[in-house]
Amino acid sequence: MRTMLDELDRNIIQKLLNNSRISMRQLASELDVALGTIANRLRRLENENIIKEYTVTLDPAKVGWEMTVIVGLRITKGRMIEVQKRIAQDHRVFIVYDVTGDYDSFVIAKVTDTDDLNDLTKGVLTSDGIERSLTHVVLNTVKETAFNLPFTDKS
Repeated sequence: MRTMLDELDRNIIQKLLNNSRISMRQLASELDVALGTIANRLRRLENENIIKEYTVTLDPAKVGWEMTVIVGLRITKGRMIEVQKRIAQDHRVFIVYDVTGDYDSFVIAKVTDTDDLNDLTKGVLTSDGIERSLTHVVLNTVKETAFNLPFTDKS
C-alpha cells in the first residue's frame, strides 16, 4: 500500500537526501516547524519503512571498486527466485532486477579489476540455474545516484 506524503514529509525527505546527518533541530529550524513535529514525522516515516536507513554515499572508484558491470541473465524456468537470491548474496552485487524481455534478470555489480570480474562471471554469473549471461562493462558513468529522486505531487 502506498503512503500519501504531504509537503512537509517531502521536504523532510529531500533535506535528508541532501544531508542525512542533519539534526532534527536543524530540520525544524529550516522547515519552520516544531521540533516535536519533526520527531513525530521521522518516527512515522521510519516505522512505515519510507525511510529505511541513513547512509553514506562513497565514490566507488576511490575505495577500490574500479569497474561497474551490467549483466543480463536467462535463468532456468522455475529457478528464478532461488538464483536471484543466491546472486544477491555476493558482496559485489548491489542490484538484482527481475525484468521483462529477452532476459529474466539484470544484475549490476562493482568489481575491483578484470581478475575480480573474471571471478564474478565464472563463479557467480554462470552458476547452476543460469542458462545464459550477457555482460556489459560500463566505460563512463554519466549519472549514478542512490535513488535521490525529486518528489512530485503524485507521491
